[in-house]
Amino acid sequence: MSSNYKDASLKVFSLNSNPALAESIAAQIGTKLGKCTVTQFSDGEIQINIDESVRGSDVYVIQSTSAPVNQNIMELLIMIDALKRASAKSINIVMPYYGYARQDRKARAREPITAKLMADIIEKAGANRMITLDLHAPQIQGFFDIPIDHLQGVPILATYFEQKNLEDVIVVSPDHGGVVRARKMADRLKAPIGIIDKRRPKPNVAEVMNIIGNIEGKTAILIDDLIDTAGTITLAANALIESGAKEVYACCTHPVLSGPAIERIDNSKIKELVVTDTIPLPEEKCIDKITELSVASLLGEAIIRVHEMQSVSILFD
Repeated sequence: MSSNYKDASLKVFSLNSNPALAESIAAQIGTKLGKCTVTQFSDGEIQINIDESVRGSDVYVIQSTSAPVNQNIMELLIMIDALKRASAKSINIVMPYYGYARQDRKARAREPITAKLMADIIEKAGANRMITLDLHAPQIQGFFDIPIDHLQGVPILATYFEQKNLEDVIVVSPDHGGVVRARKMADRLKAPIGIIDKRRPKPNVAEVMNIIGNIEGKTAILIDDLIDTAGTITLAANALIESGAKEVYACCTHPVLSGPAIERIDNSKIKELVVTDTIPLPEEKCIDKITELSVASLLGEAIIRVHEMQSVSILFD
């Protein structure tokens, strides 16, 4: 990648959710991050100053809506408003991780559909486009009336496992909802798939029922879009070992890893958990079992392709 991107009208800004990833993306493109300061008034209100002209520029704002979720969302909305009022030509949101995505339908009476509310707010603030990675449900794209480039983490994760040259692999989905993702991974690794049929009595409480597929003597790779409290994935790993799997690896795009997650993973039968850097891992979460891969080159390439009006779908292959 050249050290100097040829078009000065492309500007990349980072807010506070993931500055390290933003730096890597800018380096990938061959540009420097735009100058802006995000500060707080003493009562906690967010103040943003953009310290360079963005008039007529195509601006890409990098911000995951991971923890602290509401803080990161407000930063993003205020930044969009600032850019709009500073006459940016286009405001493109690069959101490696889209928070509130798990509330994507009414599963029971009187529930909100927060993933749709989020889309409405981002659009209303003035965003023109969104680039994101592994939405919890792909139909969330339809909650937006602006173009969405929905990239996938499977190629990055699959390439890593290909290079490990594991034998007798089976790719396992921890639930019915993740079968399409597991199938994509299995196709790349030329492996069969398995499914864990689980019942979930209430949120963040998982209960494993039975395993579909022949696990005996195989190396299992569990794949999910995100791991939050790690209840599902660790129960699944332990169930696979009990069913005769030789060893269990796990992977996901978004390492939310909240609450008891790290302790659960450390004490589980998972040999290695492979994640990406859509959500930064603080030092206390960087245990030996966790391997982090970067999505910077994927997102950098996507930004260049969008900016140069080339096809983005080639990045799905």
